[in-house]
Amino acid sequence: MGSCYCDIAPGHPLHGPYHDHEYGFPQRDEQVLFERLVLEINQAGLSWETILRKREGFRRAYDGFDVDTVADYDEPDRLRLLADAGIIRNRLKVDAAIHNAGVIRGLRDTHGGFAQWLDAHAREGGTPRDKASWVKLFKRTFRFTGGEITGEFLMSLDYLPGAHRADCPALEGIAEARKAVVI
Repeated sequence: MGSCYCDIAPGHPLHGPYHDHEYGFPQRDEQVLFERLVLEINQAGLSWETILRKREGFRRAYDGFDVDTVADYDEPDRLRLLADAGIIRNRLKVDAAIHNAGVIRGLRDTHGGFAQWLDAHAREGGTPRDKASWVKLFKRTFRFTGGEITGEFLMSLDYLPGAHRADCPALEGIAEARKAVVI
């Protein structure tokens, strides 16, 4: 994001609300986690503002990010997505979303859900997992999740530090949100 997001986002019609109420805030809801993963994947090569502008289009196109629905998408759904101007029409990104929905659905059986899977891997050897080991884990588990995508996804959900500068007012809201998160 070039300069610090805390410097450019406040007051911006798209970046501002995302920065102030979502970025760096912990989340437990499967649909929210899946949406964030799909949006981060689709941001690759584009600006975050482009993704935020298309966010409602993504929600419509991907059935509100319902994991089971997306995991069951077939070829007509894939073609529908590739023809939808409301989203990013990239075959690899569309295929990754469908594949990753299936992976997330499978995490319910192995870990109880996506949030529980993230929590189970958040510490490695008693210390918080670093970005490099997260990236290796994501590359083994999901499609289209390189270093930038994985790092931004995890920062945006409070699994990695660095979402906000130390004096950012959003940190107060994040601290409150952490108290409300039940792991």
